Amino acid sequence: MKLAEAALAARLHAYAPHSNFLVGAAIETQDGCVFSGCNVENSSYGLTVCAERVAVFSAIAAGVAPRTFREIVVCAAPRNADAFALTPPCGACRQVLWDLCGNIPVVLWGLDGSHATYQLADLLPKAFDATHLLPPA
Repeated sequence: MKLAEAALAARLHAYAPHSNFLVGAAIETQDGCVFSGCNVENSSYGLTVCAERVAVFSAIAAGVAPRTFREIVVCAAPRNADAFALTPPCGACRQVLWDLCGNIPVVLWGLDGSHATYQLADLLPKAFDATHLLPPA
């Protein structure tokens, strides 16, 4: 699976000197373009950026229209791990994915090739979005 390969490769570029937890993500557009990202940590932890957001923001910066994504693959594991439990996106990433991607499939990928697929709505039930900002009709 090309998305899994891209996520695994991106994971190796992660900058994670504080947690040693490397994350890679790859997102595919409706027309088959792939954008990847890795987590980039900061000593002020709140300024750390997750791999999922880096991938989505890279696509948007390249001109991809919001909500034109097919699916995202996330691979996360500590440095030097052979395998690790499948790790879902954090809450902030789930919210960003919801706003910019909609209810896309989220594939969690392990270093050992294990994987599981979830719809984003299952990972973020009762999601907040722009429809909550509109006045009642």
